[in-house]
Amino acid sequence: MTTQQHSNVDVHGERQDAVSHMCGITLNDSVQGREIVKVMEKKPGIKITHYPSMIRIDGEEKLEFDMKELSEALGRDIDPYDFTIEMATHYGRMVMFDDKIVIFGRLEDALPYETGDEES
Repeated sequence: MTTQQHSNVDVHGERQDAVSHMCGITLNDSVQGREIVKVMEKKPGIKITHYPSMIRIDGEEKLEFDMKELSEALGRDIDPYDFTIEMATHYGRMVMFDDKIVIFGRLEDALPYETGDEES
């Protein structure tokens, strides 16, 4: 299995080759998007970036969006399919369950779910 490497230039202009295990989503900057951000910003290791018309949520290795938790914050039921309407884009490997969406930064972590070999 191979891991994609990205070339980066650091603040000193030196080239740095690094493997990224980051993952994330971009949400529309909406009432619903802001409520989702309020839930996620309480979690450790989450970075929130606000742009004029969108909000980005980034994490390292794994992001988990629990639909029950988001439903409580929104004041209405939301399922994974409704969540994808709020989500403009994502990066990482997305796995949808009935009650949550998990985005993995490492392919190896997502593969068991994509091949059906996950342990319950």
